[in-house]
Parts: sequence; C-alpha cells; structure tokens
Amino acid sequence: MLRSWRVKLKLLLATVTLAVLLSWLYLFVGSLEYGRFLLLPPCLGEQPSRDVEREALASRVRRVEEENQQLRLQLGQVQAEGSDGSPQWGVSAEDGDPPGGERSNRTACPKQRTVHKCELLHVAIVCAGHNASRDVVTLVKSILFHRKNPLHFHFITDSVAHQILQTLFQSWMVPSVHVSFYNADDLKAGTCPRFCPPEVSWIPNKHYSGIYGLMKLTLTKALPSNLSKVIVLDTDITFATDIAELWAVFGKFSDKQVIGLVENQSDWYLGNLWKNHKPWPALGRGFNTGVILLLLDRLRRLGWEQMWRLTAERELMSMLSTSLADQDIFNAVIKQDPALVYRLPCFWNVQLSDHTRSEQCYTEVSDLKVIHWNSPKKLRVKNKHVEFFRNLYLTFLEYDGNLLRRELFGCASLPSPPSNQLQQALEELDEDDPCYDFRRQHLTQHRVHLFFLQYEFLALPNPTDVTLVAQLSMDRLQMLEAICKHWAGPISLALYMSDAEAQQFLRYAQASEVLSARRNVAYHIVYKEGQFYPINLLRNVALANTQTPYVFLTDIDFLPMYGLYDYLRNSIQQLELPQRKAALIVPAFETLHYRLTFPKSKAELLSMLDMGSLYTFRYHVWPKGHAPTDYAKWRTATVPYRVAWQPDFEPYVVVRRDCPKYDQRFVGFGWNKVSHIMELDAQEYELLVLPNAFMIHMPHAPSFDISKFRLSAGYRGCLQTLREEFHQDLSRRYGAAALKYLTAERSL
Repeated sequence: MLRSWRVKLKLLLATVTLAVLLSWLYLFVGSLEYGRFLLLPPCLGEQPSRDVEREALASRVRRVEEENQQLRLQLGQVQAEGSDGSPQWGVSAEDGDPPGGERSNRTACPKQRTVHKCELLHVAIVCAGHNASRDVVTLVKSILFHRKNPLHFHFITDSVAHQILQTLFQSWMVPSVHVSFYNADDLKAGTCPRFCPPEVSWIPNKHYSGIYGLMKLTLTKALPSNLSKVIVLDTDITFATDIAELWAVFGKFSDKQVIGLVENQSDWYLGNLWKNHKPWPALGRGFNTGVILLLLDRLRRLGWEQMWRLTAERELMSMLSTSLADQDIFNAVIKQDPALVYRLPCFWNVQLSDHTRSEQCYTEVSDLKVIHWNSPKKLRVKNKHVEFFRNLYLTFLEYDGNLLRRELFGCASLPSPPSNQLQQALEELDEDDPCYDFRRQHLTQHRVHLFFLQYEFLALPNPTDVTLVAQLSMDRLQMLEAICKHWAGPISLALYMSDAEAQQFLRYAQASEVLSARRNVAYHIVYKEGQFYPINLLRNVALANTQTPYVFLTDIDFLPMYGLYDYLRNSIQQLELPQRKAALIVPAFETLHYRLTFPKSKAELLSMLDMGSLYTFRYHVWPKGHAPTDYAKWRTATVPYRVAWQPDFEPYVVVRRDCPKYDQRFVGFGWNKVSHIMELDAQEYELLVLPNAFMIHMPHAPSFDISKFRLSAGYRGCLQTLREEFHQDLSRRYGAAALKYLTAERSL
C-alpha cells in the first residue's frame, strides 16, 4: 500500500512539473501583461485585453492553470490518505472551508474567476415605499463607486418607488447603467385574466418588510425569461468591493447548484433564542437572503415556482406564518434539497444584527466585501467594529452622486437619446461667449429625488383643492416649520442641496415635531451642480409633482396669512375658476423685523401698514414688481378686481396646475418670475387680485446670486441678453400678440 502511494505521488508530481513547464512556455510566448496576470495571485490578476490574439493566449493559460488546480487537488487528496487508505480532514481547495460547514476567511484569497470588463452584470432589488427608495440609493452608490462593468438594475417596485427611482435614474444619466422596472402589485396576486392563483399574497408574514419581503421568491417569473443569472440584494446592503468579484462566483457553481447564499450568522434557525422558539426548518444555521446568487435558467428548469410553493404550503400547516419572509421559505427548500445551494464565503454578507457571529468573517475589517445592516436598529447595532462600518456607510450616503457619472473606458455603450441631445447641445455652446456660464447652467442635468420623505398621495383630489409650491436651499430651512403652521393644505417643495445637505435635512425633518407630523408635504431633492441657483428648474420640479387641480406659486421666505388655504379654495369655487382662465393674485407685503406679531386679519395688517411696521413688498427697492397690484384699491376692496399686465410685474398667483412652465434659462437672480407672468398674460390669463388675501415676506440675508447681480456688470449684461432672447422666443410662439412686451420694454 505504501509503495503504491509513493508511485502515485511521483506520477502526480511529474505531471504537475510538466504542466508548470507548459505554463512558463505560454508565458514567454505571450506578452508581459499576461505574464503578470499569471504570476499574481488569482485575486489580484488583471482582466484580459480585448485583443483577439491575447484573449486566445489567456484562454490557453487559464486552461492550463485549471488543470494545475485539479492536479494539486488530486495531490492533496493523495497526501491526505493515511497508511490504511482512509481520508483525513483537510481544507477545501476552492473556498478554504473547514469541515462541518464552518466558514472561514482567514486563508489566502479565494480563487478569482475572471469577469470580462465589458460583461453586463444583472442586479435585482425589491424596493417599495419612500424609505426603501432612499436606502437603495446608498446601495447603488456603493456599487457604482467600485464597479468596472456595465450594470443592469432590475427593480421590483410599488408605484411610489417606481416614480421615485425612474425619475432619479433618468436624471442621473450614469453611463453604462440600464434600469428596468417590474410592478410588484402584479406579483402580489398574479396577473392572469381569470382564475389566477395569487403569487405571494396568500402567505402570512410577520416580518416588518410585509408582503414585499416575499417578492424575491417570484424572480424566476418576474424577470425576463432570457435572463440566465442575477445577483439579488436587499436595500440595506453596502458594497466595499467591485460587484464583479461576486458575479465571478457563478463560475464556481456545480451542475446541481442553483442558489448562492451566505450562512446565517445568528442563532435564529438553531431555535435556542428563547423558550419555545420554533423557527422554520433550515440546514444547520440556515442561510441569509440579503445577498443571493440565482441561476435563473436552472431554477426554471427545476420548476422552482412549484418547488417553493409546495414547500411553503406544507410548512405553513404547522408554522402558520413566516417570521423572516422569503428567507424562511428559501431555507425550507434548501433543507429539503441541500444540493441546490452554493455556500458563499461569509464576507459576501457580513450581517450586522445583534447577537451575530459576523466578527468571525474577517480578521481585518478591510477583508470584508459586503455589509448587511439587517437589524431594525440599522446604524445603532452593536458590533466592536461598528464605527468603521458606520463610517463606510455614511461615506456613500453623503457621497456626491455626480462624481459617479464616469464613462467605462474600453466598453462600447449606446447612450440614451436624452444623453445624445444633451451632449450635442453642450458641444454647440461657444466657450468664448460672455454668457457661456449661464447657458451651460441651463443645460445642466440635475439629479432629482422626488418624494424624499413619506408622502400620502390623494386618492381623489377635491376639484377646488390647491397646493402651495415653493423652492429653497439649505439657508432657508428655518422657514419650513413656520409655513407649515400657516398653511394646512398640501405643499410641494423643491430643495436644492448636495448629497450631504440632503441627509442633514432628513435628520432635521425627522427631529421636528411640526414637520414629522405632516404627511401632505412633498419634498423633492434637486442635487447641486453648477455655479448658479437653478431657480426656475426648482419651481418646475415642485410644480410638476403636485396633485391638486390648482397651485399657489410662492417663495419660501413668505408666510401666508392664517386661513389662506381655505380662503383660496372658496375663492376658486365662487369665481368659477374651472370655467375660466385666470390667475388669482395674493398681495405681497414685507417686514424688516425678524420678530413679528403676525396679523390675524386684513384690518390688523392695514393698521400695521399705517404704523410703519409693514410695507408693500419691495416698494423701496423694486416698486415696479408689485405696483400693478394697486395696493390703494386693495385697501378698500371687498370683491376681486382685475388688473392689467405691466412691464416687470411679478405677483404671486394661484393658477391651474397645467399653467405654463417657468423658463429655465433664467438662473440665479433676475427675471425668473417676470418671464412667467409675461407668458401667462400672453396666453390671455385674467389677472384677478383677491381682496381679503395677503402674504408677508420675512427678512433674511441677501442670497449669493443677488450679490453677484449687484456687483457684476457682466452678470447684468447677460441677464439683459437672456431677456432679449426670451422676447424673441415669445414672439415666435405667440406672434403679433407678443409684440407689446418688446414695445413696453423699449419704452422704459
């Protein structure tokens, strides 16, 4: 027996030596680049070149290396045999896993399968509601930061998340990123015309994720039939490495393996957490489904849908409901057929819930690859390295998403039509134009995150209902609570912020008793980019995302009178606004005092006006802006009265939601509202002043843009150029009727 063992050993050593010599032969024939690829450890090897000859050479080298691996494996098995021929426990050649299923990452780096740098990677995520739509952005940022491959995100969403994420990705315009959406409502109860069995709505689920926590079970049916494999992620995941490394693990699956999972790192499935704790059946500690590799084509051939349904039906007879949503059912299926699962090393899903064994997944925190915040406590979870994990998460949370719009060099991609049009428009700009910066800002594509906080959509808006519409930046945040106290109706706000400022705003809003109590205030984040404040873009974003038939177009530094919301709704009905084209003017006043006893009626306001504690708005700086309101007539008016348009008139108005958009060429300070009122007049809107309505401007420090306007002759010159171009465009759209505006401008 011993002699036989030595003969086998010599034979294998000779074979390995021959294989190594062949490898070196290929090395010297090939390029230096591939020599480096062969010499480096597998996890550090570079990706092959696109050159055909080099690709063929690399393929041959890889085949030889794979043969070497197999020979080394056989050699290890021979060396592990004792004198009696019985096998001894050793370490798995592929994953470095000790016996008994215990996972360890404290060995050399795992074998790295090459993923071509232009291969399209598919990622599926279930996302529903406002909070999950916010969380998933941090996950996407962490993936985009590390990625070197084109990506296709598949989002299974409700209607809220669909609207939010579709707008976000369309405005983000990240090269080589594709996005598809699938309606979660169809997957809840099935989509057959008749007698369609429900997909997952029949499963009782106690988990806080609700019915959406079961959606991953339906991916073989929900995703395109020609999609063969996909990485599935929870929204509370953060990547610390290139997702292509995880994609490469598909190449390690055996013929029978169809699901890749990391072992659960808590004792949940061991059933010893408390007395009478009875979890669903699982293999050992069970598996966590926050990160899943699915071979969809194999699952379909196995009849996955019927498989998990039958398992769930059987177990629910005794368990009555799931506690951990889809994870319970995945584990029950794997318990029944363990050959289905490929055990991922645990650094692909370091689970940061309380009482987990996550710290055994790494010797250094730099070893980990995926962090999973799977505790309801999220960032407040207990772990000795939680500060490191939290800082990593916060880095991506506040990371400037504009920096992720980088091209993948060497990969041909087809840009979308909007991207083509934008690029063409940018190339047509003249960099020697004195107003280049203004024109560049007008063309800037800003990322937009709609409904950043919880918002309750109206099932059926009242036909006379009205939404307050405004925009703001971080320095006007203190006005929000006061406005909410003055206006009980719906509000739509566009906030111009950086990624970091958006998180500061989130904390501020959640900590505010006034703001957190409101569910009819829609906050839309427009992310900062460029040197000018895109005021009319912000107004258009807030206007476009209202639901009510009417809108009150105001600015954030005005407080409406108490009861204005009800007064406007009554006025809309009394004036029969649905049958006429009219703009209702709310007269504007101002105070120079930071502390003001706000008038409760028109009589009190007139008294304060006479005493000099209030003024008509901008009477001492820009009287033309509001003089046509005719404040003298308003003092005694009891019914609405009509006024005529005059140059530079810029009142605050109530109009139908389908009114003209603001002209976005006007950025920063100057003519942004004037141009809008001019277009309302060009469309023959009646201008009606409301006799018992008012609003008061609160004092604040001058904005950066108004300071530039006052100090820069070039700024004022460009504004004049934009005004002239606006007049020309107005004439083209409205013909001879628009000539009066140009004539009026020239007469001033």
